[in-house]
Order: sequence, then structure tokens, then C-alpha cells
Amino acid sequence: MAEQMKESGIQWIGAIPYNWNVERIKHIIQNNDNGIKVGPFGSALTNEVVSSDEGKYKVYGQSNLIRKDFSYGDNYVSEQNYKRLINYEVLPNDIAVSMMGTIGKCSVVPGNIEPGIMDSHLIKIRLSQKMLPRYFEYAYESDMGYSQLLINSKGSIMNGLNSTIVKGLYIPVPEIIEQQAIVDFLDKECAQIDSIAADLEKQIALLQQYKKSLITETVTKGLDKSVPMKDSGVEWIGEIPVGWELSRIKYLTDNHHPYPIGDGDHGMIKADDYLTEGIPYIRVLNLTWGSGLNLENLVFISKEMNSLIKNSELKPNDILIAKTGATIGKTAIVPDSLPVSNTTSHVGKITLANVHDAKYFYYVMTSSIVQKQIQDISAMQSTRPELGIEGLKNLILTVPPFDIQQHIARFLDDHCAKIDRVLHEKGKQLSVIKQHKKSLIYEYVTGKKRVKEVR
Repeated sequence: MAEQMKESGIQWIGAIPYNWNVERIKHIIQNNDNGIKVGPFGSALTNEVVSSDEGKYKVYGQSNLIRKDFSYGDNYVSEQNYKRLINYEVLPNDIAVSMMGTIGKCSVVPGNIEPGIMDSHLIKIRLSQKMLPRYFEYAYESDMGYSQLLINSKGSIMNGLNSTIVKGLYIPVPEIIEQQAIVDFLDKECAQIDSIAADLEKQIALLQQYKKSLITETVTKGLDKSVPMKDSGVEWIGEIPVGWELSRIKYLTDNHHPYPIGDGDHGMIKADDYLTEGIPYIRVLNLTWGSGLNLENLVFISKEMNSLIKNSELKPNDILIAKTGATIGKTAIVPDSLPVSNTTSHVGKITLANVHDAKYFYYVMTSSIVQKQIQDISAMQSTRPELGIEGLKNLILTVPPFDIQQHIARFLDDHCAKIDRVLHEKGKQLSVIKQHKKSLIYEYVTGKKRVKEVR
């Protein structure tokens, strides 16, 4: 017999079982000031207040939600400050919700936590007896929950959540006994899915490491193991084949090019200048780790704009590298499909002399010997990580004879392509299993599927 359903009246929830209700979150929280609470203003938790070595009361933040681990972190406040901020206390079975950055992340606070408070980036929800915390977590982090965040925030979500938005979200509410049955079922099923996903992620990580090691080994030791070796004179490079040399990038570039090493327009081009066609404009997000250039999110600029920033114009076989931010060191090579293109100031570009194989040096740039240099240079910056033009010019590379450069490039093209195909397949499998988990949760927290024991 088919399950009797009714329309919830909420587009992203759809039909629900006849005996279920749909309620706003504000109607399922405790009826007091701690029903929902935004974390303290940043001024209440200054560096003078928060310490890693003083106090016995912990400060919980976004990192705990991301990791689903409330033992992580070493920020504490004194007993005096804890008492002053007692309204922001975090208790077992509270729901902690991320306001900024990873918006929509939430986690049930476990029973074994250290006494503590939340920081300014969290919202805590204290549920009434209408709802189990674990059921709420599943429902809130489902596609249903995130769809509501996007719709109800009216585009302001990027600026962070607030208690008004959260209170206004809808959630399906079955009886407590069915909530528990759903939680028990999803805990079991999701644990199996998570185990499969973790195994795939491990396989992907191992393949990525193997690819990185293969590249580094090949561009430092070569392919012919019968060639005698010599000391490179650089500790972190070690021995290199006889006949190879080391060189800084600036000595390998095209001397006939007016700007063989440079970067982009330094702010002349704004987002308002982006077009849907014209001259391709390469940004950091178009560079990928180990997969070259991603043109899916490509934007364009006009010919007129391009003429104003000719110094940063690119040509096929130019090597590109991310100079700033968290993705510093990402490297790509300009393909023949982009005969004319340009780039931003966050991307460095290298135009090599014709006596060198650009593809070989692309692989050298992705190797550990160069990435280590980049990290060492960026670590010396006082603010955000950055690889300046001088730093880029002075990176040290291994330089074999031209014919060996070509041979290595062909070898790595072939072997990396095989690894990339496996990585792509593993990535697809991981995406499918994660989507299956999302769909499974959605179906059960909206009643599209029911746990047999309580039907």
C-alpha cells in the first residue's frame, strides 16, 4: 500500500508523510534567550582574552565543525572571562552552526566536551523536546537545508548568517520515535558510505603523491639510470646526472621578448570589464594542481583593454604560476588553443628561450624541488604568502640537454596522463558516493522514504 503523502507547501521540501509537520526552526528551539544565540562580538574575544596557555575554559570555533571534532584546538579563556561570557556557553547536545566561511556547516556538541564558550563565528541552537539534535543535524546539512540558506538569505549569505535567517528556516518534523529511527538508520548507512569515501580519498591522495614523486624523481635523476651522477651543490636537490646543470629561471628566458618574466595588469582590469567573449583573461582559478589550465571558468576582456596591458600578454607555451594566496605555486602552460591571451597580477608568466622545452620546465615547476623554494620564499612574507617577480626570477631549476628535456617531457606526458585518467575515475566515484549520501539523507529527513520499523 502506497504511503499517504501531503504537500508541505515548501518547494525544496516537497511532499511529506501525512502525519508529519513542517515547522520553522524558531518553533522547535527552547523558549528562552539560549534557544538561539549568536557568538560574542569579536571585541569580546581579543587576543588579550583568548590564550593557548592560560585558562581552563575552551573557545570553540569553525574548525571544530569542519573536523566534526570538539577536542581540536587550544584556545582558552580564564575563569573570570568565562563567567563574563557565560551566555555563550556551549553545552552537550547544543547545535553549533557556522556563520562565516563554511556557511551551513553544523554539528551536535558531544557529551564529553571541555567546558567552554563559542567564538564570534558560530551560532548555537538549543532545541526543545520536539526534535532530536542528531536528526536536526542531518536535516540542516542536507540539500534541503542549504537550498533554504541560499533562498532566504537573498544573496547576503556570503556576508554570513544571522539568527533571523536561521530562525526562519523550515524543517520537517516527524514524531520523536521516527526521528530516532531515522537517525539510527542514517548513522548506519552513512558510516558505510563514509568508509567507502575515505578509502577513495586515500587512494586519490596516494596517486597524487605518486605522480608528484614520479615528476620530481624524473626531473632530478633523469630516465637513463646508467648515466653517472654528480653532486648538484644544492642540498635539497642532491645528485643530478652528469651533463645536467642547474640554472635560475632568469637565465633560461627569451632575451628577445620585452617582458620574458612578469605578471598581469596590477589592478587595471576590474570584474566589471569581464566579457563573455574576446581576449581570454587567465586568473588564478584557471590554474590547477597538476592538471594544467582549466578553461571552464574562463572570462574575457576587450581588444581595447588588452592593448592597454600588452606587457602581460601571453602566448602559447608560456609557463604560468600562481604568485599569491593559499594556492601559491599552482602551475600551468598556455595551450596552442589560446594564441592571444592575458592574465592578472596574481599570475606570474615565464617565456622561455626556444632552445628549451617548455613542457619539460612546466614539469620542473610542479616538482617538489621548485615548490619547496616557493614555499620557503612565501613563508618569509609578513602578511599573505607571495612570490614576487624577483623570487620567481631566481628559482633554481634542473637543466638537462635539450634532447633529454624533450624525452622527459614525452615520458611524463604519457605516464601522468595515465595517472590522471585513474584520478579522474576515482574522483567521479567519490562524487557519486557523496551525492548518494546527500540524496539518501534528503529522502529520509523529508519522508520520501521511511524506516520500515516505524511505518
